[in-house]
Amino acid sequence: MKRFFLPLLVVSVLLSACNSSDNGAPRLEKTVILISIDGMRSDYIDWFDTPNLDRLIAEGVHANEGMIPVYPSKTFPNHYSIVTGLLPSNHGIVSNNMYDPEMDKAFTISDREAVESEAWWGDGEPIWTAVQKQGAKAATYFWVGSEAPFEGIRPEHWYVYDGSVPGSDRVDQALTWLDLPDEERPRFISLYFSEVDDAGHWNGPRAEETAQAVANVDGYIGRLLDGLETRSLYDRVNIMVVSDHGMSQLSPDRVVALDEYIDASDIRYSDGSPLIGLWPVEGKTREIYEALDGAHPNLHVWLKDDMPEQFKYADHVRIPPIIGHVDDGWSIARTREWANDNPERFTGGTHGYDNQLASMRALFVGHGPAFRDGVTVEPFLNVELYNVMAGIMDIEPSPNDGTAGSLDAILQ
Repeated sequence: MKRFFLPLLVVSVLLSACNSSDNGAPRLEKTVILISIDGMRSDYIDWFDTPNLDRLIAEGVHANEGMIPVYPSKTFPNHYSIVTGLLPSNHGIVSNNMYDPEMDKAFTISDREAVESEAWWGDGEPIWTAVQKQGAKAATYFWVGSEAPFEGIRPEHWYVYDGSVPGSDRVDQALTWLDLPDEERPRFISLYFSEVDDAGHWNGPRAEETAQAVANVDGYIGRLLDGLETRSLYDRVNIMVVSDHGMSQLSPDRVVALDEYIDASDIRYSDGSPLIGLWPVEGKTREIYEALDGAHPNLHVWLKDDMPEQFKYADHVRIPPIIGHVDDGWSIARTREWANDNPERFTGGTHGYDNQLASMRALFVGHGPAFRDGVTVEPFLNVELYNVMAGIMDIEPSPNDGTAGSLDAILQ
């Protein structure tokens, strides 16, 4: 039998061809699977058993003291900051619940019309829109903002949020998308899991129920990794596991009641505990601010124009005239009577505090051909992830608040 020896250059070309499609579709190495575990404190991986996340950390990159959420440390602002690279004051999703004086409309996360209306989401271009504008495809199995079009564009594949869909079904759909032919396969895929956040709210961050929820989601990660290995894709696609914020323990003994300092009829609330978002009636802003400023040692309030620079939260029309929050583990009630009658509402856990607190730190893990092996990184603001994703997928990033090159140390 004759043996043929190919020059090294020819071998390199052939290997390159195996990693790309004949029609010029993007290589799998340019694929990003972005996974959110809502409410996953960065230190849960130290408190609870997470073998699949531990594997990704050991073989990839990890923010070992957590990723810093944007202010406020709430679900909607942070998920949208991750996929736009913008601060809430620039993308406009300034909280889970908000009021827009120009539209004279309120937004709540349970309002389907608002969640699907481009009018609320038009200030920041999400990564899936950039991907599709530039000729590739994107798929979201739930992500904040993915149900509304941006400039008329939605992801190629997307779903109306339904929390009852099993996590295993979401993972299996992501694997099915990866099975598509090159020209149809999404370059960006998102997955979202809420179980850990739900358990943390109901039971607190250190509860057995929260540990079980973490184990469940770690199992979904394991299901994904098994599916990738079966397809020989484990080392060929890039996985980014993130969370939006952390979680703190509440107590009915730590409640600030606003009616002890101000008249509720003088204000409109656009946000609730542990935040204050107040729209006073005309002419009452200064009076209400002065009544609250210094009223309680665990309550901190600012006028919008005087908001500390560290929060980067002052420039959008939807940010209320009076903003504030309570200290870690504290709650806000509108009236003392209601707080006394409903002590169960101040148990379990919550988030929304100062975004620099360790308890609010979010998870970040990166694994795949774009990432270095066994590397840890210091805490960074989550808006920095947008440029990383754009670079991996070889797309031109939209203008954003991240710093180009700030996370180069985690990349191959």
